[in-house]
Amino acid sequence: MQVPVTGDFTPIALLILGVIALAGVIALATHLIGPQRSGDTKMATYESGMEPIGDARRRFNVRFYLVAVLFIVFDVELIFLYPWATVAGSYHEAKAANAAWANELAATGHTPLYLLGVIMVFFVLLLVGFIYEWQKGIFKWD
Repeated sequence: MQVPVTGDFTPIALLILGVIALAGVIALATHLIGPQRSGDTKMATYESGMEPIGDARRRFNVRFYLVAVLFIVFDVELIFLYPWATVAGSYHEAKAANAAWANELAATGHTPLYLLGVIMVFFVLLLVGFIYEWQKGIFKWD
């Protein structure tokens, strides 16, 4: 299925250039206009209003990283789920309007039942990963 490209990309390019120029102007203005004070207190490390204790390069428990990876997995899941939901939700509307892409999808066997099967396989794979991490004890903070 080929989507026809129509229109000119000049407005998008101008928008990108405008944003880059505006960011540059703001950064330059902040540097030129902002206060230039410095001192021991101003240059000290600030972490949530507390004085730093110990070295910043200390070891962290691996569970922090595992939870971060778990978050990324479920974040990526949402990135894949949104386009699927858009296609699945608009399929019936396109079919009712006899849109060409809906007919083409139906001709290749990509019916709503197929779309449901695809997302179920995706969720089963996520569930297997979730169960594996659960068995490894990622959620236990002893």
